[in-house]
Parts: sequence; structure tokens; C-alpha cells
Amino acid sequence: MIYSLYIFDRHCDCVYYQDWNRTSPVRPPPPSNFKAGIHRLPPPPDPTGAIRESIFSNQRSSIQSGAVDGQDGRGQAGPVGRTGKGIGGLPFDEEAKLVYGVVLSLRNMAKKLSGREDLFTSYRTPTYKFHLFETPTNYRFVLLSDPSGDSLSFVLRKLYTGAFMEYVVRNPLIDMNSRDIGIDSDAFRSAVDRQMRGLSMFNT
Repeated sequence: MIYSLYIFDRHCDCVYYQDWNRTSPVRPPPPSNFKAGIHRLPPPPDPTGAIRESIFSNQRSSIQSGAVDGQDGRGQAGPVGRTGKGIGGLPFDEEAKLVYGVVLSLRNMAKKLSGREDLFTSYRTPTYKFHLFETPTNYRFVLLSDPSGDSLSFVLRKLYTGAFMEYVVRNPLIDMNSRDIGIDSDAFRSAVDRQMRGLSMFNT
């Protein structure tokens, strides 16, 4: 099952976000950090008044310790991305920073442990699997999926060489250095959606 996709640019900013089978939707960031073209979320405050939860909430200390399950108000464990139990409402901008922090931390750890330029491509927890693909121009594609699947780095590579090159890099209307608008392209978003839905593990 595919949960969500993040793309980070060379400035470490999240310039694209899309999700699918995520049962605990991400919470919109505060108005000062709201970037509709990047995450396509309803503007804050949420007009329905509902609490929109985040897959990475309450995970700051958990990630460092290796724990991944959240807990609800009764202390019951809730798997990330499936039930949404125990996951607080972390705003999107904070979630994106946390995701990128995981990328940097694990890349640095892998490099120090190996003593050479080994590539970090994925890690698995009991509740999700984290996939990473880095481009030659320092764009980083991060995909979160069900933990039972194999590595999907090849899917991210295909996304980069196909839809990203066609609808983003070669599109003169997209500013590759925009930190405010990001990759605001309906054609790219549709191509990403088609590619993810075409995977055998998309909804399983």
C-alpha cells in the first residue's frame, strides 16, 4: 500500500507532496507557511473543524529510539498510516522538516558506519517503509509505503526520469528554485497518480 510522496529540492525545502491511502490526513500548516501549490491542502483553519492528523506526529523521540508506534489517549498503540490512532495533529511544514531530518540523519549514519559513500535507499519499521531516491541535482524523492513491500527506489527513479523530467524540468512555466510555489503542475500530479496507481501494491 502506498501512503505518501515528498519531493525536496536542493535547498532542503519540500516542493511537492501527494498522498493516497493515508487514513490520517496531514494537518494544514499555519497561514504564514501555507503553500497550496505544494501540498494541495485546504487553507487553514479547517472549515470542518476536524482534527487532521499526521503520519509523523509524536515521532520525534520515537524515531531516535527506534520506536514507531503512536498511542492514543488511552495508551493504545495505533499503527501509522492505517488507523491513525494516537497520532497528533502535526502541521504539514513540521512534518516535512521531520521527514527531511530522517533523510539527513540516516544518510550521515550510513556514511559514518560504512566509511564510504554507500547509498541509503530505504528503511523499514513495523508500520511503514521509507524509500529514498536522490537525483544528480540533489532533489530527493521520499515515498512512504506499507512495510511489507520491497524497495521502491526503482519506482522513484522511474518517476524522476519520466514524469519529473517531462512535466517539471522541461516545463518553462515551472520555477525550479521556487520555495513558495514548488512544483505546482496538474500534469505532473496526474502523471504521479497514474504511476502510483499502476503499482501492484498500491492498494493492497
